[in-house]
Amino acid sequence: MKFAHLIWGNLMRKKLRTSLTLLTILVAFVLFGMLCAIKQALIGSVALAGADRLIVRHKVSIIQLLPISYQARMARIPGVALVAHQTWFGGIYQDPKNFFMQNPVVPEEYMAMFPEFLLPPDQMKAWQQTRTGAIVGRNTAERFHWKIGDKIPITSPIWMRKTWEFDLVGIFDGRDKGTDTTPMFFRYDYFDEVRQTQNWGQGLVGWYTIRVKDPAKAAEVAKLVDQEFENSSAETKTEPEGAFIQAWANQIGNIALIVASILAAVFFTILLVTGSTMSQAVRERIGELGVLKAIGFTNGQLLGLVLAESCLLTLLGGSIGLGVAWLIISRGDPTGGLLPMFHLATSDLVVGAGLSVALGVLTGIFPALQAMRLRVAEALRRM
Repeated sequence: MKFAHLIWGNLMRKKLRTSLTLLTILVAFVLFGMLCAIKQALIGSVALAGADRLIVRHKVSIIQLLPISYQARMARIPGVALVAHQTWFGGIYQDPKNFFMQNPVVPEEYMAMFPEFLLPPDQMKAWQQTRTGAIVGRNTAERFHWKIGDKIPITSPIWMRKTWEFDLVGIFDGRDKGTDTTPMFFRYDYFDEVRQTQNWGQGLVGWYTIRVKDPAKAAEVAKLVDQEFENSSAETKTEPEGAFIQAWANQIGNIALIVASILAAVFFTILLVTGSTMSQAVRERIGELGVLKAIGFTNGQLLGLVLAESCLLTLLGGSIGLGVAWLIISRGDPTGGLLPMFHLATSDLVVGAGLSVALGVLTGIFPALQAMRLRVAEALRRM
């Protein structure tokens, strides 16, 4: 750009004003990045949910349990390829603040149902052979500095036993970037044996996951499942995995709407601040713009100069702000485990870059039009 020095010189004319405006834009885009990461952590798993997976839970509430005998009946329903179950354990490791999910499962069934969890074959074999064995996601293992061979004591306020001790036999990773690697899974047979000694809850599970043979027929299979258990003591509600995850997130509120509302308020304020800055900058150099017109600059060139100045300002602020947000977010979940999928998606970075350009155009268009329509004689009189 042959006019780059002129655009930069105009920005640096009032260094304090430019710096404060740049800082305002920077803070706005840091907030944008952080809110996008929080949204991703809370509802990002909806996008990763399997299109061929259905969740079957108790019709009344997720906290109501279902009989283990339902599994065989579901497996016989036409269109069902695989059935697995899990149960909410709700345990505590050392301190109630150390929250992460723990669920008893059947190892072979569960890992077949969720291929996005990557567990080395030797660790899978150890899990199958160890009655008290457990596997944990990489995120939680690094958080608590666990290693294979450790004994993990978990206290459960739900399952009527003071302390459960598990042998850590495996650490799994995520196939996809957004895969949740915070849960711990242990063997259902061990879990159920202990419950039998307490004479409570044996033979019951939290919910089932079904893989359908044809995702296009998922709704039909869901209807057949619910019909199978109509008028029973534990009727079911079957829904797509994505809808099930979304329902969990919606307990907090409409995350997407909350984030959008906050960002709309922030960017509207930035629009006013930056627009005022650009308008003032153009008014201060009316005479100089008149000179440029007098020596041959066209209306289009003046329009482009002012717009380029505005876009450069917002692009600088937006880029630095997104960079700062990325550095903060790359350090990991700031809550210590409540936001396991806390990361800034590439799509959000692209949206942020687009917003910075749009902000530059919107804040610069009216001052640019003012400069373009300027009359030379009138402008020179103001010098």
